[in-house]
Amino acid sequence: MSIVVPRKRITYPETDGKPMAETDLHRDNIVGVLYPLRWHFREREDVYVSGNLFVYYEEGNPRKCVAPDVFVVFGVPKRPRRVYLVWEEGKGLDVVFEFTSKKTRREDFGRKMDIYRGILGVQELFIFDPLREYLMPPLVGYFRRGEKWVREEAGEGRLVSEVLGLEVVVEGERLRLYDPKTKNFLPSPEDLLQGAG
Repeated sequence: MSIVVPRKRITYPETDGKPMAETDLHRDNIVGVLYPLRWHFREREDVYVSGNLFVYYEEGNPRKCVAPDVFVVFGVPKRPRRVYLVWEEGKGLDVVFEFTSKKTRREDFGRKMDIYRGILGVQELFIFDPLREYLMPPLVGYFRRGEKWVREEAGEGRLVSEVLGLEVVVEGERLRLYDPKTKNFLPSPEDLLQGAG
């Protein structure tokens, strides 16, 4: 008679107790990209838009995670998640936005970039420094070409996201998304609250 030993259940935490953003301005930028993107893809059930959510990328290891400020995944169901488990979803992330500061600079341009490119297969990464603490111009994009990143600086405060079909535009201390098809900016969270979207 053999004894079956139950496997220990792995818990993947949903929070680390840290604040969502560095400052009000960082939080407003996260919300100002997250909700317009959700609105833009509102009719597509195969596009998941989220932010400040733990993305676990190694099964069985709850320390192997990142929490992008905003991210978009194509080809997975649109539904609420407590965490994003790459091995269950069957796919990494497509587009990531990071709202950086002096405090997060080392991680944003170090460990996270390596994980996004090498493990999660991110196609486009946009990093914005709304306070202009160290990044000039304040918006840079990293575009995956094979196994490498190609860096582009935002000429005239604008970069093109081929994956999203949108332009990423600096407007003062805010990042906005522009749809070249409609020739309009995506509605802001304030517009959406007022029903203008």
